[in-house]
Amino acid sequence: MLSVSIQSFAYDSKTILKDIDFELKQGKHLAVLGESGCGKSTLLHLVYGLLHLKNGTISWEGEQLKGPNHSLIPGEPFMKLVAQDLNVMPFTTVRENIADHLPRLHAEEEAERVDTLLKVVDLEAFANRKVKKLSGGQKQRVALSKALAKAPKLLLLDEPFSSIDTFRKNKLRRRLFRYLKEENISCITATHDAEEALSFSDELLLLKKGTMERFGKPEAIYNSLETEYQAGFFGDVTVLPPDVISSEKRILLPHQLMISSEKKTKIEVKVENFFFKGSHYLIEAIYKGNPIFFNHPEPIKKNKIVYLSEK
Repeated sequence: MLSVSIQSFAYDSKTILKDIDFELKQGKHLAVLGESGCGKSTLLHLVYGLLHLKNGTISWEGEQLKGPNHSLIPGEPFMKLVAQDLNVMPFTTVRENIADHLPRLHAEEEAERVDTLLKVVDLEAFANRKVKKLSGGQKQRVALSKALAKAPKLLLLDEPFSSIDTFRKNKLRRRLFRYLKEENISCITATHDAEEALSFSDELLLLKKGTMERFGKPEAIYNSLETEYQAGFFGDVTVLPPDVISSEKRILLPHQLMISSEKKTKIEVKVENFFFKGSHYLIEAIYKGNPIFFNHPEPIKKNKIVYLSEK
């Protein structure tokens, strides 16, 4: 089990992370979700052992990790980090990139292991191509397969799918995270993709300006969003003041509002615009001078008055 307790971490005099506390059991997956510059990458680098933590502790299976000040080669040997700079070998083939990181195996075992990883990252057709001739997304997949060549106990992924086309990304994520579960490999993924964080993690950590905004099960967080910042990761946010729907301020996503079957409600809005989303339309309207968003199966003309209620 990984245990992280960071009182504070700073570059020079600027605090990057503070008050971060969580545990991750073996085989579980954690998504760290946050805006750019909130400290996601720094957190991964601290866990991996590239940065020295003065104020706090990071432990694995009850043993405190000492960090780079006590290691000849920074980075814990039982972990693998796929950083944003990828660190692939451009002048060798995809197959050679993977094989170079395997433990000593018989030739047949090595070939079988490489073939397995090529399938996981969907690079079978590019096995013998030099990495320098690959696209950015393909290079990301090479980096993923390299990290898995010698199976780690903990895999750290820093925006691992950022350069991969959407149509391929979904398939790759399903394959990769299924493989990690089958191999009982723990994983921490730093991302700004809310869909990725919700779909493929057992635990979710929301970071805001270096502090832990929320930590818990993805479903629990999604179904009880407490602030506009939290809700903003999952869609366009509507904030309703107290006494409109309930006695408290309500923070709602578009799927939580609907046109009321009653003739009139407290939420009378004027439609401003609509956006086709494939399975539905996102309607932008105005309520007492403020924007309000809701989903609807059909477009609604501008300036039409409609009445909304919470689902």
